[in-house]
Amino acid sequence: MSRLNDLLRQVANKDPQLAKDLQRETDALAERRAFGLNFERHTPEAVELPGRPARKNDKVRILPERGQSPKKENERLFLVTRAYSEDGERRADVVAVDDPNDERTVVVEDLVVVAEFRDPIYPGLVSTGKVERGGDKPFQTVINAENYHALQALLYTHRGKVDAIYIDPPYNSGSKDWKYNNDYVESDDHYRHSKWLAMMERRLLLAKELLNPEASVLIVTIDEKEYLRLGLLLEQAFPEARITMVSSSINSAGATRKGTFARAAEYLFFVQVGSSKPDPQVLDAEWNAVKTDNKKDLYWSRLIRSGADSARSDSPNQFYPVFLRNTDDGPVFVEVGEPHFGKDLSEVTVPEGAVAVWPIRKDGSEGRWRISAAMLRGLIEKGHVRIGGWREGSTTVYYLKQGESAKVDRGDFQVIGRRPDGSVITDNSSYETRFLPTDIWRITSHDAGNSGSRLISRLLPGRKFPFPKSLYAVEDALRFFVSAKKEALVVDFFAGSGTTAHAVMRLNKQDGGRRRSISVTNNEVSADEQASLRKRGLRPGDAQWEQWGICDYITKPRIQAATTGLTPDGHPISGEYKFNDEFPMAEGFEENVESLTLTYESAMRVSSHREFPKIAPFLWLRAGSRGRRIDDISTGWGVAEAYGVIANLDLSEQFVKAVEAADGLTHVFIVTDEDRLFEAMVRQMPAHIEPVRLYSSYFRNFEIEAGRAVAR
Repeated sequence: MSRLNDLLRQVANKDPQLAKDLQRETDALAERRAFGLNFERHTPEAVELPGRPARKNDKVRILPERGQSPKKENERLFLVTRAYSEDGERRADVVAVDDPNDERTVVVEDLVVVAEFRDPIYPGLVSTGKVERGGDKPFQTVINAENYHALQALLYTHRGKVDAIYIDPPYNSGSKDWKYNNDYVESDDHYRHSKWLAMMERRLLLAKELLNPEASVLIVTIDEKEYLRLGLLLEQAFPEARITMVSSSINSAGATRKGTFARAAEYLFFVQVGSSKPDPQVLDAEWNAVKTDNKKDLYWSRLIRSGADSARSDSPNQFYPVFLRNTDDGPVFVEVGEPHFGKDLSEVTVPEGAVAVWPIRKDGSEGRWRISAAMLRGLIEKGHVRIGGWREGSTTVYYLKQGESAKVDRGDFQVIGRRPDGSVITDNSSYETRFLPTDIWRITSHDAGNSGSRLISRLLPGRKFPFPKSLYAVEDALRFFVSAKKEALVVDFFAGSGTTAHAVMRLNKQDGGRRRSISVTNNEVSADEQASLRKRGLRPGDAQWEQWGICDYITKPRIQAATTGLTPDGHPISGEYKFNDEFPMAEGFEENVESLTLTYESAMRVSSHREFPKIAPFLWLRAGSRGRRIDDISTGWGVAEAYGVIANLDLSEQFVKAVEAADGLTHVFIVTDEDRLFEAMVRQMPAHIEPVRLYSSYFRNFEIEAGRAVAR
């Protein structure tokens, strides 16, 4: 490396920027693991921003002429050096990034602005529609955006606050299902897998910071093409999490594959952060395929320990005798002895008429009981210990573990009597069995055809979406982790057809929850549709092009239809929801939904308070996306149900009074460049209010994220 460093220093004397770029790549190589998942971390991605007007210093691409398909030369980047009007037409002078001698004058309409992921962005949000049927419930939010930039934006609003992330990323099938740097990744691309991993790693590292570190879960679905690499990537990105992979049948008939077995399953990775764990649920017989009895009644465990750490020497205090006596009605307890530390068991005095049962394993070696003698005495008194069939000193003793014992204490099982040994007899006829399933799911409702494609055809007649998830499969996966969190925040940044938001609304209906979802998807037009549109002379950014994009054509209309119970044409949706909660789809949901589009703003205009209406949705989101949004503070300040904003600090007395009088406020946003004024305002705020300084907190967030993108 020393020779390489010398060469880099020589390069730096002639071209400092090239030296920096080379240094970044050599640093990445030096950090590569000797073992584990190694892959090329490709040039940071770039996203085109059709509709965004080109400004000075913007990076742009020159669009092909209308009616023509893009060619390789259209991928070159240019820098706008000047934008102006001439003869009633907007023009721009541009210079090629890779060749300073290549200077051109181009009509602005023929340029598309490009944002590279290492460039700082200053995003805004613009509302594109809302549905309000949920009263004071928080809004479900749909964001039309490139998801990497959307994740950066959400770090400003929800860092460490997300309870669950559910994503269904592109499966990298090679059939034009996703793009890297504006190009579809084909099956014959030698870097296909490393491009996919680079794309996923950048987003997972941002998603990690969104998750609540105390208890949250990331759920990722995938198929056989990338599940091995994804598993390794998740282990490297979340080294402290508990990761479980579930196999789930999504097509009971199986999809035929030439030369091998039909494909019926996909995989779900559950990445459990902090203390996160799935909650047992009331599940039907399909989830208990082997018909295990303990799924429907109390489970009595053997008192003797088995498996690891089961020898007497592992816990000498738990080697003691249990004295039993057999009667005409059956065996009964006499007493529980004290721990015995000697070698000769015959030294222990056995009560008259009783036998001693020791924790002797099947191979004749000395084992140990699962609990202490004192704890066993307490459980016997409660009736939570039971004697098996009489076999004298080899009689088996059973007990109720803590979870099973709690079911009796809570009254889940009604005690209707006691056996001769004093153990409780319970009635399980009214018990709703709650249990955790195995990691193999073969559930009828998870079929992607019946509960995915056909369901969308009811919501959006005449519109199709490739391979949508089963609504009930997403609902079930989330239920294990958010059933006890009725105000959980769920994020999906590969939202596709909007199934995650739909599932969250169903969960809310089932238990009266106020869970929120944030669904992020871009407005990409399918490859087949693009070819047809280009022949008609259309390009990205044109209204007739954008109307066919996934967000505008599928995601937003699907979530709106599900909420209102009406198709996009205004007709009641036919059919009924099935499983768990059956009701007509035409009823819709009592939910609020708002659709937003991410915009890219000028830092100067934001800092000078000229783009407040586009920053306002971020403040509303950060305060919980509930109640009225403050879009205009021309009067100097405003207070809504969840938050307040003040821009004119001369009016602080009025503002503070309004904040103190309001119930339910969580945040106050203070527009000032002066530390002293901000600190003075903070001192006047109630203790439960989180004060946020504008616009320094906003800029700090996005400049930090841009810096990290360069490092990656």
